[in-house]
Amino acid sequence: MDPIANMLTSIRNANAALLPEIDSPYSKLKEGVAKILVKEGYIREYRVRGKVKKVISIVLKYQGKRGVIVGIKRISRPGLRRFVGSREVPRVLGGMGISILSTSRGIVSGEDARRRNIGGELLCQVW
Repeated sequence: MDPIANMLTSIRNANAALLPEIDSPYSKLKEGVAKILVKEGYIREYRVRGKVKKVISIVLKYQGKRGVIVGIKRISRPGLRRFVGSREVPRVLGGMGISILSTSRGIVSGEDARRRNIGGELLCQVW
């Protein structure tokens, strides 16, 4: 019932099975998360397909037989929302991973949120 968690679980499972890409029903929030993952180098690319029933295709990135994404975790969920201030944005593995936040200025990475001095809902962490 949580579309973001479903997309993250699909990425996690496809990464473990070394699949080249996954498809997920489209939403603007998912596109924002995918855009951050491309910008930070965790996935190769994403595409939005379809006109009536849109689908977002995410092409995964690998280094040999290992996925670039080692771990991906949903933090804020529908049953328990997690909001953080600009000074409380967590660092993932001491800066080796990223946090993804939904803010008043759109979907941003944790580093961008700290730089812009904005807080928001902590969606997930990727390392």
